[in-house]
Amino acid sequence: MATEDASASLRIVEGTPVLRFERRIAHPPAKVWRAVTDPAEMAHWFPAAVETELRTGAAMRFTFPEDAPLDTVGEGEILEFDPPKVYAFRWNQSVLRFELLADGQGCLLVFTETLGGGWAGGLAAGRNAAGWDVCLDAMLARLTDQSYRQPTDWLGPMEHYIAKFGLDTGKVHETDEGYRIHFARDLVWKSVEDVWDLLTGRTAVGIGAAPPLPATNGYVPAGPVAAASPPRILTYHWLHDGEPAGLVRFEITHDPTLGTRIELSQTIPARLAEVRTTALAAWHTYLELFFAATHGDIRCPWPKDRTEALTRTYSEGLH
Repeated sequence: MATEDASASLRIVEGTPVLRFERRIAHPPAKVWRAVTDPAEMAHWFPAAVETELRTGAAMRFTFPEDAPLDTVGEGEILEFDPPKVYAFRWNQSVLRFELLADGQGCLLVFTETLGGGWAGGLAAGRNAAGWDVCLDAMLARLTDQSYRQPTDWLGPMEHYIAKFGLDTGKVHETDEGYRIHFARDLVWKSVEDVWDLLTGRTAVGIGAAPPLPATNGYVPAGPVAAASPPRILTYHWLHDGEPAGLVRFEITHDPTLGTRIELSQTIPARLAEVRTTALAAWHTYLELFFAATHGDIRCPWPKDRTEALTRTYSEGLH
């Protein structure tokens, strides 16, 4: 079973994010090789049914079960097939590679996923790491003829990896007028409509009206709505001393192979540079709560201690 400090690591290799897992397995390479290559064995642990011929260059087809949160059929091809050492293949935009190294009477499995889809694909590293931990645990159970029950808590492991990999961190970009802070968070396979309903509280959004309360926080004074394009874009003014100072913008995007994400930005004029740390900490906290809410975990009240700690962290990073 996966340990409390989950074993996945994330590296950037030539600009591309790569997840890496290691498992020491008390079974010889030949037995493990069958588990990671034979489609009939993979059916016991791999997230999709695999159709292929076991040879380099063979086409692959990946089909998810009916109860999966997505219904796309994936495609790919085998890139490396070197029994019983290396098995690598492309799955849509990503590349999966299994390497088996002899280790006493057993072997060391080194599994990597090179995440395709550019920076948007990299946002999924947290959920992918949590998912592969479960898959690998299921494979190990199969190797030892033990039954395996998938965990019911997916939110906690995903949050662990998102924080570990820094996928929750906001960035500050300089602009001609001052600054733009920006966050991007993976929301797995939630529908755009469901995310919009959560963002707006299912209330109508009117230009010039106050923004929906769920799209605001108590640290960034909210002004009137500037633009809206349901169910994807919401923009409103934020206020300083009662006057518009910049814009807060939410954009919800869905990609059939990468999932759903939300991007949040706030523009800040140069004269209000000191607002950056407060805004970063507040929206960081907000998106933690929002991500949990998309999984049905409504966390109240607002965690002020968390925001204060993040304010200190961001302040140190900006100085």
